[in-house]
Amino acid sequence: MLRISNRITLAAHEIELSAIRAQGAGGQHINKTSSAIHLRFDISTSSLPDVYKERLLALHDQRISNDGMVIIKAQQYRSQEQNREAALQRLATLIRSVMVEQKARRATKPTRGSQKRRLDSKTRHGKNKALRRKVDY
Repeated sequence: MLRISNRITLAAHEIELSAIRAQGAGGQHINKTSSAIHLRFDISTSSLPDVYKERLLALHDQRISNDGMVIIKAQQYRSQEQNREAALQRLATLIRSVMVEQKARRATKPTRGSQKRRLDSKTRHGKNKALRRKVDY
């Protein structure tokens, strides 16, 4: 069972974990052990509330496939158990990111004073550049 928040938990049968061999350089240990974890989580068949499902599917995240499957590969640690915890933690973080309601941005206009200061600075800058020109007698 994975606890996302006080009210939301995911059952263990909803998350598919499989051990695979880790990639990259290594010695004898990495060549014979399956310490990396491949996590698969189907968003559409999960017990998450519909609002969070929609937000997850709308995310443009490389970990979410076109058919709504979250795929996370954890291979940072040498032990399989630590990689399993890391993968579950990443899934929980991904789901928590869509739980936060984004505040709508309200467009604002620059103040009259800031507009005047901007134009004054442009005028000053132009005068400085004019002083650098050749003098015409």
